[in-house]
Amino acid sequence: MLVANTYVGHGDEEDVADRLAAADSVSVVLSDTERRRSRVRTETADGRDLGIVVARDLADGDVLEADDGTLVVVELAAIEALVLDLADSGIAPTAALELGHAVGNKHWDLAVRGDEALLPVTDSKARMEAAVEEHLPDVPTRYERVPPTTFDDGGADHSHGGDGHGHGDHSHADDGDHSHAHAHDEAHDHGVRTIDGGDP
Repeated sequence: MLVANTYVGHGDEEDVADRLAAADSVSVVLSDTERRRSRVRTETADGRDLGIVVARDLADGDVLEADDGTLVVVELAAIEALVLDLADSGIAPTAALELGHAVGNKHWDLAVRGDEALLPVTDSKARMEAAVEEHLPDVPTRYERVPPTTFDDGGADHSHGGDGHGHGDHSHADDGDHSHAHAHDEAHDHGVRTIDGGDP
């Protein structure tokens, strides 16, 4: 079994691209869940048994090095998203805010792309459509496959501090719009962000 335990960088970086051009490499397709794990056992695209041991979330195009020197290029499997087209909907701001509140209460992720809001399909389609219909009954919707990173919070600068069990300080480097504390003493800063990382 190959064991990829060294993060080399991203394939877009010049030095990493040079290494890829000069060596044989293999690719691996990871699910959204797998890309977030520090240890994964899977197969390369050509069927080789592969263990991945890295202490970071992986992104599409990341390059790892296996213990035998083989370079492993990470690809991410797309996920399905419910897309709400708000372009010409004439939606009242209060209706959009009510939907945002409902989405937040369900702990569903949300991304904004131009005049569209995207929700990853994490529940039954019927339940998700009903939640949207309740607040925005006339908004056109469709389903689309998107990269799982569409819904990431703050990208690589996302940081966690903690007290050993995953709670504690929680911050985002994207200058979040609001903060709130939870009863279990976990504070969060959140910012609405667009898919390209800019302000909505």
